[in-house]
Amino acid sequence: MSHFHSSLKDALATFKALSAHEATLLEAAAVLETAFLAGHKLLICGNGGSASDAAHIATEFVCRFKADRRPYPALALNTDAGLLTAISNDYAYQEAFARQVKAFGQKGDVLLVISTSGKSRNLLDAIEEARRADVRTIALLGRQGGFTKGAAEIEIIVDGPDTARIQEAQKFLLHVLCEILEERLPKE
Repeated sequence: MSHFHSSLKDALATFKALSAHEATLLEAAAVLETAFLAGHKLLICGNGGSASDAAHIATEFVCRFKADRRPYPALALNTDAGLLTAISNDYAYQEAFARQVKAFGQKGDVLLVISTSGKSRNLLDAIEEARRADVRTIALLGRQGGFTKGAAEIEIIVDGPDTARIQEAQKFLLHVLCEILEERLPKE
């Protein structure tokens, strides 16, 4: 089997397994819908490729995904290099997101963490800080969820052996989440 067909086979298997997460994705959509309708915001964070996905999805909510509509407040906590490096230097990188959740998170907001492994201590610390602030929590994790499994109120774990396939599936789920919310939320 060629490399292409092997990768395609793995991707299809990973995507096929996503059907088990429909109810949980709808639950996450309902939490975000309630938050946005009440004037609250979405805070998103991740490391590496997941940081890029966090920035991408924040953009989809603030700008638009498919339809022309009003913006919804979403902030990727991993995009401000000055802030990340200051927190990392003055405290520790482990506190990079928790400190921002403490600064920006308010009761009724939602924190979405994205990790392909579930083994990012800074994301777990952000979830713990969110709980203290009455910020709702959603975790989009990979593998078996790592040590972050069970920390968030809502979690979707994309299982699979390959980080790239997990990232692709997570991005698909994030896009479907955007589609669901664009159907439900007011355009104006």
